[in-house]
Amino acid sequence: MDIDVYTFIVRPDAATVWRDKEVVDRLSWYYLVMKKVKPPKYLIAKHITIDRPDNNNIEDLFKLHNKARRDFLRLYNEIREGRTTLSGLDKPEYSFLDLKIDIANEIIKSCGLCEWNCNVNRYEGKRGVCGLDRYSYVGSAFLHFGEEAPLVPSGTIFFTGCSLKCVFCQNWDISQNPDAGVKVTPKQLAEIAIELAERGAKNINYVGGNPDQDIHNVIESLRYMDTWIPLLWNSNMYMTPQALDLLLDIIDIWLPDFKWWDEDHAFRYSRIKRYRQVVTRNLKTVYDYGSDIIIRHLIMPNHVECCTYPILEWIAINTPRVLVNIMDQYRPEYKARYDERFREISRRVTRDEVSKAYKYAEKLDIVYEPVS
Repeated sequence: MDIDVYTFIVRPDAATVWRDKEVVDRLSWYYLVMKKVKPPKYLIAKHITIDRPDNNNIEDLFKLHNKARRDFLRLYNEIREGRTTLSGLDKPEYSFLDLKIDIANEIIKSCGLCEWNCNVNRYEGKRGVCGLDRYSYVGSAFLHFGEEAPLVPSGTIFFTGCSLKCVFCQNWDISQNPDAGVKVTPKQLAEIAIELAERGAKNINYVGGNPDQDIHNVIESLRYMDTWIPLLWNSNMYMTPQALDLLLDIIDIWLPDFKWWDEDHAFRYSRIKRYRQVVTRNLKTVYDYGSDIIIRHLIMPNHVECCTYPILEWIAINTPRVLVNIMDQYRPEYKARYDERFREISRRVTRDEVSKAYKYAEKLDIVYEPVS
């Protein structure tokens, strides 16, 4: 069966959602790339010519990066506004994308991709809190029909390992077991993405686990791709500013989590410090850069007033034009299912908790219904 016909049968809202003006307006770049009207950002980055760096000093590399970004934004805006295209432009010997690859590979030599800042040399085989060395492991890759309506079918690539240690993780078998997947090279990762695109994926969805610790391999995989398909970053957003800087110019749509407001709760249930500080900083950076975003917030039992309400308030004030998926599908998994220490989250959310979250979002004029 044709994938578009199958999609319409299984998820008719994947088509009807684009009748919603707010969705089209708020995901305008993603929509144009998905429809192959505009090229994905990573292809634009491939056409930005820069001088090959003469050293591997991170500060010097980022100075080149910031300079190249100005050229990237100039070309990106011209393409977006219809004043030019990539047609006729030659790919340079050394591009903005190549520079990003070199920077990412330098960062993992004293790893600072996430805010744990382990500073271990993953390039030479050491492992950080995420449990990974320089290699990426893919737990699974398939066309996903359960994602938000504008994203279906999504070409999901599930990486192993994660910087968070959530006691309720539904993907704990890969997030907490970094070696659970199949080791892949950047070229093999590109081949997976290309195959998903050929099978009818509307986007390439880097997820997990968590993809942040695999930034170096994801970016390098783009060297072997020329497919017109939007790239989606499905992340816990606990990355460093440097890591985020590498992604801003190549990701077409963001699908970040915003789990906790209370820092004590973030540590108790996800074993993470400074969670709110890091995530809000990164969300604001992505939003201010003009990126398309769907923020995911999972309603947790007994955490509506302490976490859901203030998170929605922050979104309404700081990122008012994003779409928000207020997720009601929490179920106790992993340690939350059997460990007595987490009894307060060992049940599903109630209708009342979900209703409170929805009503509060409506009060704040948050657009959530098309993607929830």
